[in-house]
Amino acid sequence: MSHYNPYPAYKDSGVEWLGMVPEHWGVKAFKRLASIRNGQDYKDVADPGGAYPVIGSGGEFARASSFMFDGESVLLGRKGTIDKPLYINAPFWAVDTMFYTTIADDAFPRFVYYSALTIPFGLYSTNTALPSMTGEDISSHVIAVPEFAEQKAIARGLDRETACIDALIAAQRRLIDLLREKRSALISHVVTKGLDPNVEMKDSGVEWLGTVPGHWDVCKLSYRYTVELGKMLDEKKFTGNQPVSYLRNKDVQWQSINTVDLPTMDISPSEIDRYTIKNGDLLVCEGGDVGRAAIWRGADNVIGYQKALHRLRAVSASKDSVEFYFFALFAAKNNGVFEESDTKSTISHLPAEKFCEYRFAFPPIDEQQAIFKFLATMIKRIDLLFEKTQRSIDLLKERRSALITATVTGQIDIRDHSVTIGVI
Repeated sequence: MSHYNPYPAYKDSGVEWLGMVPEHWGVKAFKRLASIRNGQDYKDVADPGGAYPVIGSGGEFARASSFMFDGESVLLGRKGTIDKPLYINAPFWAVDTMFYTTIADDAFPRFVYYSALTIPFGLYSTNTALPSMTGEDISSHVIAVPEFAEQKAIARGLDRETACIDALIAAQRRLIDLLREKRSALISHVVTKGLDPNVEMKDSGVEWLGTVPGHWDVCKLSYRYTVELGKMLDEKKFTGNQPVSYLRNKDVQWQSINTVDLPTMDISPSEIDRYTIKNGDLLVCEGGDVGRAAIWRGADNVIGYQKALHRLRAVSASKDSVEFYFFALFAAKNNGVFEESDTKSTISHLPAEKFCEYRFAFPPIDEQQAIFKFLATMIKRIDLLFEKTQRSIDLLKERRSALITATVTGQIDIRDHSVTIGVI
């Protein structure tokens, strides 16, 4: 952050984590700036139409008919998510897993908020499954503090600078959304219209497919693929005599399959072909995120699959490519095929019998392979842009955090600094 100026003179703060601070700053416990208060359970004031927000570690998540505090306050997690301070300037209710604060008269609330963002929460949290902090620990935390007027100037400088960074982050996130939309639109177009823009089209008779190339087949899934549901897990019958690792619904994500720390079930030799997978099998979620799928690329008959998954195999490998059908399935999912028509909500389960009845468009095998290769190339380009954009977001977040820390500890002076939106 060399484009920011340091203060003219420094002194030793006497606090190891703070180090040197501006000569005219003080060093105080957090409680000198803000008094810690406990939030409360909101069930007695819960009201979906209430006028006041109920605040948790992630922000507002419910409404209340009355408020606990009205004014500027900094909220901190007491249990669970403890490392994300929040600022609020309105009547609110804080839940019992939160602390809220009353700000001292000689402290500027936004400066207190920015200082709270630099608290090393790991030093004060319990090492338990549900991390927690005590109000006493936070109250005793030592921070560097200038006089009120300078606190105000620093806070306003940070408001200005972080707003610029936040605008850049928002723009990058919009780009990611556009890339996702482009990716989905490209897949949907190619698996339903093909690669030849001049090909003669026909009505598919399937609403989500629309028109398709005239020489493509449109038929039920069962005509081209076998659909087998996995084995039902029955712990009462589990003996451990014939253990085979198996995949669960959560192990199958889009284009990826988890193989780490898998559970086992009994699969007898006579069940191996029925309840295990082979290289090139397509696994499709029967419940949960219905239709989510990935292709297995591994050894044959070493992993089973649970009843929450379908295993698909082409009836004829010389006629159909599982890579093409994966993209066709992805397009169907994005076009709402697996949603109930009356509510437009995702169906809870997709039985094999129902799955087999869905109709898809199938081009000749050479076109399926050409489409897959085209999509693989184009998606790789899009994904590289996605990764580059996500890295930019991560760097901007790191810059934002570093800027706040450097400013509220007095390492840099941003009070009169001009907007730096172009500098990252």
